[in-house]
Order: sequence, then structure tokens, then C-alpha cells
Amino acid sequence: MQQNVEIQGTVEGNKPGKVSPLRAFLISGLGTALEYYDFLIYGLAAGLVFNTVFFPSVEPIIGTLFAFAAFGTGFIARPLGGIIIGHFGDKFGRRRMLILTLVTMGVSTFLIGLLPDFATIGIWAPILLVALRLVQGFAAGGEWGGAALFGMENAPPNRRGLWGSFTSTGIGIGTLLGVGVFTLISLAFGGQLTPFAWRIPFLIGGVLVIIGLFARMAMPEEKKPANEGHGMPLVAAIRRSPRTILLALGVSYGYNTIAYIAFTFFLSYLKGIGYGSTESLVGQLVFSALLILSAPFFALLSDKYGRKKVMVSGGLAMAGFLYLYFPMVNTHSIIMVVVSFAIIGVLTGVTQGPVPTFLGEQFPARMRYSGMSVAYQIGAALGGGTASFVATGLLVVSGNNPLSVAVYGSFAMLVLVLCSLGLRETAHLSNAEIDDHNRDRALA
Repeated sequence: MQQNVEIQGTVEGNKPGKVSPLRAFLISGLGTALEYYDFLIYGLAAGLVFNTVFFPSVEPIIGTLFAFAAFGTGFIARPLGGIIIGHFGDKFGRRRMLILTLVTMGVSTFLIGLLPDFATIGIWAPILLVALRLVQGFAAGGEWGGAALFGMENAPPNRRGLWGSFTSTGIGIGTLLGVGVFTLISLAFGGQLTPFAWRIPFLIGGVLVIIGLFARMAMPEEKKPANEGHGMPLVAAIRRSPRTILLALGVSYGYNTIAYIAFTFFLSYLKGIGYGSTESLVGQLVFSALLILSAPFFALLSDKYGRKKVMVSGGLAMAGFLYLYFPMVNTHSIIMVVVSFAIIGVLTGVTQGPVPTFLGEQFPARMRYSGMSVAYQIGAALGGGTASFVATGLLVVSGNNPLSVAVYGSFAMLVLVLCSLGLRETAHLSNAEIDDHNRDRALA
């Protein structure tokens, strides 16, 4: 990975150039890390403090339910961001869109940190919170596809999975950074995140995106993509293969459901059974650290053994472990919390590593940003956007029986497994073979 490699065409029709692995990671992985730090710290705040800051007039578990519902509104806007930003990314190139998403995310995150609470402005506090969350969701909807494509489209032919996982690694780094900041703040303020301490991670996030902006501004300039005709790339992708869109959506639904159960619901669950905020955040730190290591490792395995084998193995392993997770943490042992979150981090990385390239390879370059973004973001909205809300609701209606959540999570993994099996295996094809196949299908 130390040598420069020929670009395979960041967008169809570009002249070849050279991008080093480090530069590709800084543009794809680091930018995503900083942007997803902003997007994901909302989930931490929703699980820890938003029930009292913005929804204080109801019972704590119901306030948490409302906070997770507000968290889910960000996912409503993600498909719209994927459609609009993906369209312009396919038409005019990835660079401008990736700069736009980063700036939009940073501004909205900084403003959340400045929001007055319910006690100050009443109902306007949760209204403004939801509005800014929608802006965050719009930016995140356009970010993931473009960042993933920059990695996989600039990779050597036998390393597309690994380079595509720079985005997945970036999400892990952003998660680790967010959890780390929240943990330090919690320790510094004696576990009391209200009334002010919870704001600090959001204010930091608004400033941190400036670092990612420098990397994005240095992206290679792109020529206008060689799109056939003047229609919308998304419409062309849907006409070409609606089955591919639906299967990719199912993969995204399964992956995002379990990822956000792990990232947000597990945090509130630990608090609900007696763990403190700091103890809960330690578990999330372990989860994030193992995710950073496991995502590129399993993406590399997918380059060697195939995307489908890795995705299916990860889905089945996660489905089985969910039934062990709850008994482990219910022992009220911090050691068991660390072990269980370490296993969850590794198993999440099994699917998170290959998924960007796996979905991107299903579409030809000229409609790839649009096709993979809309499939992924609709799946993310249906899965990740509702996961914590549904899991918390299942606890309420089942009398706090976590078995209901394990069944829910394993169902999501079954969807991921079946949809992965339905998609085409492309790991050992060249970029030209992938595009030739997809072009033939589009003309068929």
C-alpha cells in the first residue's frame, strides 16, 4: 500500500491520475470520520441526556423514546440527501459534493451545541433540534456514497474492498472520537452532562470539520462525467435494475439496524439496568476501537475470498451473538461489558468493511453515486433511523425483556444475509468487467 497506483477513473471519462493510499484515506476516511463524529454524537446525547434536556415533562424511558424518535428524523432526510447530492455527484463529479456535505454537517452540529433547552424556550427547543437533525441527515445522506466511491474507484483492482473500507474505518474513527470526547467530558464533570457539559462535543465537532475541509479541498479536479444522455442517473439506475436497488436496500437495512442498536440503544440499555454514564461509554469506546481494526481487515478478506462470503458470515455470527450479549451485560460486571462490546465491534466490522464496495460494484460508474446512495440511505432510514426507537419500544411492551430485541436484531441480520446472497459477486472482476457487465444489463 506504499506505492502510488493508477486511478481507474474516479468518474467515468476522467483521465487516469495517481493517488497514494494515504491521500485516499485522508480524503475518504478522515473526512468521513469528522463528519460522522458530528452525526453520531447526537446518538450518544440522545441515549444519555436529551430525554431531560429537550423532553423533560415525561417519564425517563418515554423521554428516551422521544429522544430516539428525534434521532431518527435525521434518517428521514438521508435518502433525500443521497438522491440530490448523488445526482450532482454523478453529473458534475464527487469533489464539490463532498465539500458541501462536510460544511453543511459542521454548521448544523455547531448550532445544536448552541440550542437553548426546553426550560428556556419551551416547545421550540425540540422543534429546532429536529430541524437541525434533518440538516445533519441531508448532509450524511450525500457523504457516504461519495466518500466510499473515491476510495474504491481509485484503488488497485485487487484492493477495491480495502480502499472502499476507508469510509467504514472513518465511521469507526468518528465513533471512537465522539465516544472518547463524551467520556472525557463525563469524567471531567463527574458524570453530570447537564446542564452545559453535553454541548461541548457539538461545539468541538463544528470546529473539527475544518480539518477535513482542507483534505477535501485538495481532492483532484474532475472532468465532467461521461453520462449517457441527459436524464437523471438515479432514474437510469432504477430502470436498469430495480431488483439490484431493492437487494442493496435490504443489505443496508440489515447492517444499519444492527449498527445503530449497538451504537445507541445498547448505551441507553446499560444505563437502564444500573450502569453509570462513564461505564456505558467505556463499552462504546471498546466497540469503536475494535470496529476500526476489524472493518479494513474483513474488507481485505472480501478482496481475497469474495464479498458475499464475508457478508453472510458476519450476518450469521452477529445474529447468534445477540442472544449472548444481554445475559453477559446483565451480570453487572464491567469486565463482561468490555468483552461483549469488543465482540460486537468485531462482528459489526465484518459487514461494515466490505459493504461500501460491495454495493458500489453493483452499478456502472456513470450512475454509481446515485444508485448506491439512494439504496443505502433508504435502507439506513428504514433500519438505522428506527432501530433504537423500535428496540426501546420492544423493551416497553415486553416488560423489559431483552429477548425481544435479540429477535429483532437477528431478523435484520437474516435480511442482510438473504439480500447479500441475491447480489452479484464482483470481488474478482476488473473495473472494466464490472462496467461492461452493468452496461450490457442497462442496454438489455
